[in-house]
Amino acid sequence: MRIVSGMRPTGKLHLGHYLGVLKNWVELQKENDCRFFVADWHALSTSYEEKLNLKKLGYDLVKDWIAAGIDPQHSTLFVQSAVKEHAELYVLLNMITPLGWLERNPTYKDQLEQMRHKEIHTAGFLTYPVLQTADIILYNAEGVPIGEDQRPHLEIAREIVRRFHHLFGCEIFTEPKEMLTPTARLLGLDGRKMSKSYNNAIYLSDTTEEVWQKLRTAKTDPQRVRRNDPGDPDVCLVFDYHKALSDDATVQKIDADCRAGAIGCIDCKKICAASIERLLKPMRERRAQLDERKVESIIEEGNDKARTEAAEMMQRVNGAVFEISCHT
Repeated sequence: MRIVSGMRPTGKLHLGHYLGVLKNWVELQKENDCRFFVADWHALSTSYEEKLNLKKLGYDLVKDWIAAGIDPQHSTLFVQSAVKEHAELYVLLNMITPLGWLERNPTYKDQLEQMRHKEIHTAGFLTYPVLQTADIILYNAEGVPIGEDQRPHLEIAREIVRRFHHLFGCEIFTEPKEMLTPTARLLGLDGRKMSKSYNNAIYLSDTTEEVWQKLRTAKTDPQRVRRNDPGDPDVCLVFDYHKALSDDATVQKIDADCRAGAIGCIDCKKICAASIERLLKPMRERRAQLDERKVESIIEEGNDKARTEAAEMMQRVNGAVFEISCHT
């Protein structure tokens, strides 16, 4: 299956990104034709005032992808803004997309509410789903891995495809199907959403010592005062990390020992730190093998492949729009 997905380069990736996105990407690439792109234009839709070094952040993002197990030999990795056909198709799709579709998008309304501290009443933010549609259909993606909150965006994408085909009489694009990603929702170490702005995240690039220094401060059962007090793992943040990152036998033992008061919180955190270390150590080793020149070469190779495919698609699109002819 042809699969397309992207990620915005807004900072270092953390465990939440791995569990929510990258772990799934690593599995998908094994049996599918995958294209993963650095969504730097999308980053500007909400972070245009932050003067981010998007080129450096994009390279760092690709490093994290490869460190996490994304294989450039099996997946095409490229930068959105390096393939100008994304913008070309975005302009054309904007010409035919009804404003009401975008204004009624529940994700748009939710994010306006959640990001009231930012000035995001912009055309770019409103038309985010149109650019997302261009990103997907430019490569005839059959499947798009998304979370539940992205379902409205993908439905808009399908509606835009149908409208284009109806208006221009050419069935050029594939209607993308959603691939809902089962995610383990992992909160930050302070119980809030995991975010760099809250300084509560464990990053994929953290050292062993950094992981432990962060984890030792994590919230546990507030009712547990002494080491031998029975605890309730269901209200313990560290146990959520165990469920996401430790093996089943360890999870069951921690659950039983905590309820019996047979393990203290520090010992529980040390076991959790070991589970995190098993995940991050191979990532550090792969990252250490990547220098800037190698990453640049991987990205340029992916950009070239994406440009070739995108140019072929835009030739067909422009034929339908400007010549009223189908190139099948």
